[in-house]
Amino acid sequence: MWLEELQDLAYDLDDLLDELATEALCRKPTMAQPTQASNPSMFQNLITNPVYFARAVQFDLEISSKIDNITGRLDDLLETKSKLNLMGELVGGTSLRRTRDERPPSTSLVDKYCGFYGREKDKQAILAQMRLGCESGRFLVIPIVGMGGIGKTTLAQEIYNDEEVKNSFDLKAWICVSDEFEEFAITQRIYEAISSKSCKFKDLNMVQVKLQEMISNQKFLLVLDDVWNENYRKWDDLSRPFQAGAPGSTVIVTTRNVGVASIMGSVPNKQLEQLGDEEICSILAHHAHGWQNFDAHPGFKETREAIAKKCKGLPLAAKSLGGLLRTKENPNEWKDVLDSKIWDIPKGHNDVLPALRLSYHHLPSHLKRLFAYCSLFPKDYEFDKHELVLLWTAEGFLRPSETHREMEDVGFRCFDELLSRSFFQRSKTDAESRFVMHDLVNDLARHVAGRVSFRLEDEAESNVQHRMDSLLKARHSSFIRHKYDGYQRFEAFSGVSKLRTFLPLPVFKTKSWEPFYLTNQVVNDLLPQLHFVRVLSLSGYLKLQLPNAIGNLKHLRYLNVSGTRIVQLPETVSELYNLQTLLLRDCKSLTKLPTDTRNLINLRHLDIAGTEELKKMPVGLCKMASLQTLSKIVLGRGLKVNELRDLSNLRGVLSIIGLQCVMDAQDAREANLTSKQGLEELEMVWSSDFDDSRNGMIEREVIELLKPSTNLRRLKVKHYGGVEFPSWLGDPSFSQLAHMSLSECRHCTSLPSLGQLPSLKKLHISGIKGVKTVGKELCGVGGREPPVGDAFPSLETLEFVDMS
Repeated sequence: MWLEELQDLAYDLDDLLDELATEALCRKPTMAQPTQASNPSMFQNLITNPVYFARAVQFDLEISSKIDNITGRLDDLLETKSKLNLMGELVGGTSLRRTRDERPPSTSLVDKYCGFYGREKDKQAILAQMRLGCESGRFLVIPIVGMGGIGKTTLAQEIYNDEEVKNSFDLKAWICVSDEFEEFAITQRIYEAISSKSCKFKDLNMVQVKLQEMISNQKFLLVLDDVWNENYRKWDDLSRPFQAGAPGSTVIVTTRNVGVASIMGSVPNKQLEQLGDEEICSILAHHAHGWQNFDAHPGFKETREAIAKKCKGLPLAAKSLGGLLRTKENPNEWKDVLDSKIWDIPKGHNDVLPALRLSYHHLPSHLKRLFAYCSLFPKDYEFDKHELVLLWTAEGFLRPSETHREMEDVGFRCFDELLSRSFFQRSKTDAESRFVMHDLVNDLARHVAGRVSFRLEDEAESNVQHRMDSLLKARHSSFIRHKYDGYQRFEAFSGVSKLRTFLPLPVFKTKSWEPFYLTNQVVNDLLPQLHFVRVLSLSGYLKLQLPNAIGNLKHLRYLNVSGTRIVQLPETVSELYNLQTLLLRDCKSLTKLPTDTRNLINLRHLDIAGTEELKKMPVGLCKMASLQTLSKIVLGRGLKVNELRDLSNLRGVLSIIGLQCVMDAQDAREANLTSKQGLEELEMVWSSDFDDSRNGMIEREVIELLKPSTNLRRLKVKHYGGVEFPSWLGDPSFSQLAHMSLSECRHCTSLPSLGQLPSLKKLHISGIKGVKTVGKELCGVGGREPPVGDAFPSLETLEFVDMS
């Protein structure tokens, strides 16, 4: 309870600091200025306008009161801490050792009465590796990687005791490592396991020399079970004696972390996967009643299948549940277990929670917070990697580092680390960026997040008061969108002002949006009460109109209204100076962005893809120097292409619409696309009207000066009006360009030489009416024909459509 109060105070203090930082930003004289002289800055208003001055004084008084309140609460917590005799300070610069769910040490012995289920293919693959290892001149490292409870140790035991293995190695040793990875201690244990003698040597050098002598020219097998440490130097020191072994010597490492395997010089082809329901049923049957399976016991059929699904392919869960059911002979007694959560299994019967929580305890502290945030996702939910990193960024969980300047890069690195530690798994869909959490890992996230996270559907059967109590300490909330969401569903949020996250699910972008509807009462009455909200999503709710009061949500970092029929955003959105992410994807009715969008100087991501009705954009984009995502820019009516000049951080996709408006080629030069190394996909679009106002010479010069970075992967050129394509198109230095589309460029009389693009996989050419023939020049570069057989080395698809 004391820790919960401390955490609550920490959030309040963070909100207070954010208020101060935002106010300071607003009062800066260097704040982005509106173009109208009649609209002075807040700094000027503080001096000349009594209303602004009074507001500033009122703000200072309120902040002073909040500081006093927080100071008083902190004093109370310190006093209580002393009374409770809590000793959590840093001692000598290092924190006291944490209390952990210790895993019992493993041994090399197998249960010969329990079958080996579902891992025969994995076993044979590793045995094949070991046979091939004889051909190498040094010892072989084979990692077995997977989440806690997946069966890594059992697989290693089966291999260790295999008859072929017994006959193939001169020396064998099994070491359960766990937390310990001190070179001296582990070398001692290896020496004792191989020699069957007590190690009397007192320093690392002596024991390593003796170990090296013992295994010299001997073919050894060493299993290091449950390795956590990622220190390369320690592994390098430990492994030196191994180099004396005979060819084919093997070290098998079981770990939950791909990073551990990589520092040992070997990365697994894949992590261990969950077992199928049949294998889980067999494990369950053995540990419950010593049966091979349930075939002779039909009365258990229904419940055993349901309990097997509860285990979600995790052998340890099946073993734990089987042990719990060992005294229950009646199938009806099994239903009680079926209806309980796996965390509710009595202590002593449940090895699953300690096994998984151990993975959490081994996480660095900054990753713990990121993992706990994922408790907002329901079971089986597919989340998008990029979307999750945007959410982490908005919540303030990420900070730039010396090696990763952008917060998003830090986020991707953290995501990959959680993935490597088996907290996330790749989705079985084709999308590379989609991931899921194992059900029991999802339960773990809920367990460690505590009351900070609130999932509305989990409280669906509770009364309003219970839901209100659950929300009092909550900072992050999520819910599954319903077809029709009325105000009654969100009554528990009324009066709860400290929420930072209001997140309908699913969040990720979809190709087609299902229609959902949200009552205006929620938008107009509830949302303005969420004064400290940082993440606000209303994506997918069709008929949506944001109130002007949204401009008062000064802490807001992330606003997502994608897939709605919103026509325009309130002008007050441009007062959200902390806003980092504004997602308007597939808002097909959107016609206008706020006039002073340029004031959003902290905006990093503006996604307006799929907004066909957005025919104009406000000027001043160049002032938003932090922009990384700008999916589209519509030129004309004052907005020039040279506004891209200072947007050096752009990455991902950029579509430039209305290039016929560029009348001065110098503007194209100033756009400086070549310097934008992060752009991976570029679309250049001119008007489809080929009238007399078009100047092919200028358009030829413009496209020549809009040469992108050679990091480009996809390129689309549409309605270009020049006679020739630019000289850079087809340059082999565009070594990553894989997809190209040239369409409706009616005045072009020849195609560019594209055959020397080394990675080009798909080429689409359509509606280029001026081209009558296609010759060998398409295959060369700079008009030169290539040597025979050298053209289009990677091409998979070639399309000609609607050609004369």
